[in-house]
Amino acid sequence: MKAVQFLISVPRYVFGLIGGKISPTAFTSRFSCVQYREVPEPELLGPDWVKIKTRYGVICGSDLGMIKLHDSPSLSPFGAEVFTIGHEQVGTIVEVGENVTGFKVGQRVTVDPLLPCPTRGIESPCPHCQAEEWSRCENWAEGGLPGLELGNNADTGGSWSPYFLAHQFQLFAVPDTVSDENAALVDAFCSALHAVMRSFPQDGDTVLVIGGGVIGICVVAALRVLESKARILVLAKYPFQGEWAEHYGADEVICLGRGDYYQRVAELTSGRLYKPILGKRAMVGGADVVYECVGADDTTDDALRFTRAGGRLALVGLIAQTKKVDWTPVWFKELTVVGTLASSTETYRGQRKRCYQLALDWMAEGKLDLNPLLTHTFRLEEYRKALTTAMHKGRTGYVKGAFVFD
Repeated sequence: MKAVQFLISVPRYVFGLIGGKISPTAFTSRFSCVQYREVPEPELLGPDWVKIKTRYGVICGSDLGMIKLHDSPSLSPFGAEVFTIGHEQVGTIVEVGENVTGFKVGQRVTVDPLLPCPTRGIESPCPHCQAEEWSRCENWAEGGLPGLELGNNADTGGSWSPYFLAHQFQLFAVPDTVSDENAALVDAFCSALHAVMRSFPQDGDTVLVIGGGVIGICVVAALRVLESKARILVLAKYPFQGEWAEHYGADEVICLGRGDYYQRVAELTSGRLYKPILGKRAMVGGADVVYECVGADDTTDDALRFTRAGGRLALVGLIAQTKKVDWTPVWFKELTVVGTLASSTETYRGQRKRCYQLALDWMAEGKLDLNPLLTHTFRLEEYRKALTTAMHKGRTGYVKGAFVFD
C-alpha cells in the first residue's frame, strides 16, 4: 500500500533546513524527510489491537510543524526514525485481536492517538496513568513501542495511509448519528477542549483566543458547548477565520492587518499601553484568560503581554524553542502559564470522562457540529497539493483538510 512517511536522516534534515528557507516546496521534494512510497500493510501487534481501514486521514497543524522542521530535538527520544504520518482520523475496523471486547469488524471508530501505559503492556502503570491523566504518561519511551502516538510510531502506522493499527484502549465508537466528517474533527476539538477545561474562565471574565485556525475556533466552540458566559475575543490573521470564530460564539474579532491590533486589544480589555525604550509595547490590564493557539514566537510574546496581572495563559499551540519571546511578563505580572498536550480525562458534571467521549456525545446530541470546518479533501497521491494548500490558508480559505479514502 502507499503511504506518506517521515524519514529522519541528517542529509534530508539539513536539506529541508536550507531548502525550506528558499522555497516551501523543499519540504516535500524527493530529497526531503517527507516521502510518498510503498509500505507493507500493518499487522496486529497483539491480541488487544485492531486494524482500521482509513476513511479520513486528517492534516494537523502539528504535522505541518513537523514537516517544516519546527519541532524541538528534545522530543526525538520519544519518536521513531521512520513512520507513517497522521494521528487524526476516522475509519472502520477490519480486523480485531482475540482479547478485544466491545468492538467488532465493520464498526466505525475514531482513535485517541496517544499511546500511554495501557497501550504499552506496562505492568505497573505510571502514577499519572493510574490517575487517568493519560497526556502526562511517563513511559512514552518504554514498552517496546517507539513513538508517543499514532502518526509518529514505527509500528502502528498512521492515518496518511489506507490502514493503521490501534490498541482497544484508544478506540471510541462513532455513533450512527455522527457523520464521518464530524468524527474526523474530534481530535482537533479535544486538543482545544482539554486546554479549556484545565483553564476554564469565570463567567465575568474576558477571554482572548490568539489564533483563528481550527484550534482557536475549537477553543471558542468548547467554551460555548461548556456554557461559558465569558466574553470571548479572538485575534485572527484572516477575515474568514474571524467569521468562523463568530459562527461558533466569539463576541469580538480582531483581524491582523486592520489597524493597530495592540490598541484594539487594549480597548477591549481596559488595558493601557506603554512604550519601552526598545521593542513591543507593554500592557497593563488585559484579558483574564488567554489561549495561545498558534505556537509561534510572535504570538506567544503577544500572549504574555495581553494577559492581565494575575491572569492565566494556556499554551495550546505547540511552541518549541524560542528566539524572540520576552518572558518578563511572567514574573512582572505574576502570570500562571500552563502547557497542554493532546487530550485526557476530564471531570464533567461530576463524572470523569475522556475528552473523546464528551465530544462524540455532544455531536450525537446535536450540541456540537464541526462538519463545516473540514473545508478541503484530497486523495493521498495529492499530498503535495494538500500540504501547499494547508500552508497558504490566506489564499485558499483553508481551515481543516484531510485525505479521503474509499
